[in-house]
Amino acid sequence: MNIGWVEVVLVVGVAVLVFGPKRIPQLGSAFGKTLRGFKEELRGGAELPPADSSKAKMSKAEVASERQIIDR
Repeated sequence: MNIGWVEVVLVVGVAVLVFGPKRIPQLGSAFGKTLRGFKEELRGGAELPPADSSKAKMSKAEVASERQIIDR
């Protein structure tokens, strides 16, 4: 499936009509930053902390309290 110049001009024209000519550069910049961040995460960027970290642990009393609230 090839995309020709007519389709590209049509898509750009619709984008200008929908977003306005002043907003197109901002959208391009935001898209570039998003794509850059996505690629960085695919390469193994920031790692998530392990699930068993001390902040994630709840006491048995807290778990029981949460279960009582859910069961109501």
